[in-house]
Amino acid sequence: MSRTVNLAPLNSARNHLRNCLSFVADAVWPRRCHLCEAPGAMGLDLCATCAGDLPWMPDACPRCALPHAPGQAVCACELLPSWLDGVFAAFLYMAPLDAWLPRLKFHGDLALGDLMASLMAEGLASAPRPSCLIPVPLHTPRLRARGYNQAVELARPLAVQMGLPLQSRLLRRRKQTLAQSELGLEARTANMADAFEVRAGASLPRHVALVDDVMTTGATLQEAAWTLKDAGVARVDAWVCARVP
Repeated sequence: MSRTVNLAPLNSARNHLRNCLSFVADAVWPRRCHLCEAPGAMGLDLCATCAGDLPWMPDACPRCALPHAPGQAVCACELLPSWLDGVFAAFLYMAPLDAWLPRLKFHGDLALGDLMASLMAEGLASAPRPSCLIPVPLHTPRLRARGYNQAVELARPLAVQMGLPLQSRLLRRRKQTLAQSELGLEARTANMADAFEVRAGASLPRHVALVDDVMTTGATLQEAAWTLKDAGVARVDAWVCARVP
């Protein structure tokens, strides 16, 4: 006979312990703003003034996350096919995000991952809630060389803050691709062809959100979305920290 276990008290205790540890850590090691060295605010390594000055995403197309031009009624992306049902970005890829994200991605500044995940939770608060978050995977040799996946470093704390499950093993990159930053639009699409696969026997949620650091042309996210939909996922959104305008 199965028994239903109420995990609410345990989860509440864990959250209380986490808050207590965070309070003690802040008291011992006061937070400082990454930009101006002023005392951090809101439990972040960022002061309120600098947080307000960040390039937060203005009104944007929910299909491609490009900002709306003044008086624009229809986005040009409506003329293009897309496997993504929605694209949501917290920021435009401008200073200081254009320095922070490379530091996270290539220089192991994982503390920035926690900060940007907190900011993403704020910027994406109104996005439709998926059943789970899926970080865009790296190919195994690149993951071993780098030692971490920047998408996971964003998705893990973001999932905790937004109360969403994290599925970091559902999607797998099955081939090594060239660095997208070195390629043009058409080459990016060809480079990502058949790059992903869904793990055999995986239970597929109905609605997922792919998490990545930056969206430029969207070729990587489109290919990942196609793979998930081909496997049976009904809706695939993209949640990115920054969108290249």
